[in-house]
Amino acid sequence: MKPSYHYLAGFLLIVVLTPAQAEEGGMGHYAPGSFASFVDVLPGQPAIAAFNYFTYYSGSAGAGRQFPIAGRVALNVDATSYADSVGAFWVTPLKLFGGYFAPGFAIPIANTKVTAQLGLPRGRTVSRSDSVTGIGDIEFWPIAVSWTAWNKDLHVDFYGGIYAPTGDFQTNRLANEGLGYWTFEPGLLVSYLGQKNGFEFTTYLGYDINTTNTKTDYLSGQQFHIDATAAQHLPLGNGYFGIGASGFYLQQTTGDSGSGARLGSFEEMTAGIGPVLSYAAQLGKVGIAASVKWLPQIGAQNTLKGDYIWFKMAVSF
Repeated sequence: MKPSYHYLAGFLLIVVLTPAQAEEGGMGHYAPGSFASFVDVLPGQPAIAAFNYFTYYSGSAGAGRQFPIAGRVALNVDATSYADSVGAFWVTPLKLFGGYFAPGFAIPIANTKVTAQLGLPRGRTVSRSDSVTGIGDIEFWPIAVSWTAWNKDLHVDFYGGIYAPTGDFQTNRLANEGLGYWTFEPGLLVSYLGQKNGFEFTTYLGYDINTTNTKTDYLSGQQFHIDATAAQHLPLGNGYFGIGASGFYLQQTTGDSGSGARLGSFEEMTAGIGPVLSYAAQLGKVGIAASVKWLPQIGAQNTLKGDYIWFKMAVSF
């Protein structure tokens, strides 16, 4: 078989406002499992790659578990989020270190609901629920570079991602559109997809470096994360159908700090794995792709535990 996936648009991660990751608020800018499949690969030649993806998350913490959220300490946190993101990359004819220079951006719109118990004087607690809808923290890539090798079976992409605190953030609110700080995320995606055998293995490694949230004096720790997908692709109609498994692992490498870090270092770890389905086709000069995956968390420390559902669509021309 000879798939034409290598001309399809790439999806890059943007913020998904789910309190499912540790750091301040039990969350960070990076959403585990959002990366690492052929759909995330940048086009291997000059093109415009536009994308849209939707994600749903629902998770909760065990009884009595504490989380630092926007200047407060919350118990028994439960969260649900729906987010839709749009963006694009321009794979330019300009080359850097032998690869194509490809700046991009992504804008998220999310609805998030958080329910928790908040502490009161004399050991009392009160139940509270907040929900918000709006534009979140925009991610942009002033530098991204795309390389191909092995007759375009192998793709290597470098991403210099930056999350800007464009979403509204207010202290003492359980749910916020933004996180209130910048994050710098260098990342490397390596993807093999055999044009003859249809086998795919893709992995993405990233490292997140956060700035201080000045409204809460909270510096969230740095994070290492890795996503990976293994799948088999078969001809179907005018395109190719893929089925496989995708997983993620995230580990906070430095502790939280600042006067707002009332629970100490609060270092996170989370992991998950689940099925992924995809479809791709080349229609003349236009490449299209779609994928859906369900990723239940199988391990969680200092974070909520629940399920991610991702649906991605992309087009390149």
